[in-house]
Amino acid sequence: MASNISIISSMATRQVLAELVAQFQQSSTQQVSIESVGGVDAARRVQSGEAFDVVVLAANAIEQLTQAGRIVPGSRVDLVNSGVSIAVRAGAPHSDIGSEEAVKQAVLTARSLGYSTGPSGVHLAKLFERWGIADEIKGRIVQAPPGVPVGSLVARGEVELGFQQLSELIHQEGIDVLGPLPPAIQINTIFSAGLSVTSTQARAVSALLDFMVSPAAADIKRRNGLEPA
Repeated sequence: MASNISIISSMATRQVLAELVAQFQQSSTQQVSIESVGGVDAARRVQSGEAFDVVVLAANAIEQLTQAGRIVPGSRVDLVNSGVSIAVRAGAPHSDIGSEEAVKQAVLTARSLGYSTGPSGVHLAKLFERWGIADEIKGRIVQAPPGVPVGSLVARGEVELGFQQLSELIHQEGIDVLGPLPPAIQINTIFSAGLSVTSTQARAVSALLDFMVSPAAADIKRRNGLEPA
């Protein structure tokens, strides 16, 4: 039997990977371990040469690590498409977020705003710049440290309006998810897997990833607020 397959991923795919692996292991004796951390930290550790078999990050991060010689060229597999949603503390008033203008007004009136250091946070910062409100609201923005869910800050009352991947908000207690960003400003991120150059078990990894992109995995992905890529 192959050795344990080690996976490092960003927090956005933590729960879905756990469920996918559990499903895979119902028909396989393959052992798999998953470590989920902030995406920035995960990429840094892979870049530094730390040994893993599989890396699951935003597609652009996988491409950067491939170019840096840390991911095997041609091994990238797109797993899920992830959108951003907005949350407030459980029981708090629900702002209208049904249009781009409504979201902008909700942002302008919120006492504090939270987003992550991941892809969604980068895009939100650009959106606020495009709206011309970045300077006005910068003192109210709380950027969650890598690995800390924005939803946990919302649940504790440290952030009034939180933005993050739905997959990270959906399992957080103490918050109400208002819904996704409207289509005009939705931020979609493809999360992909790549075979690390440090792996010595490409065949076992291939079997696992084949399952993760199969139709049998689709329901698990959707249950976790994600769409098959």
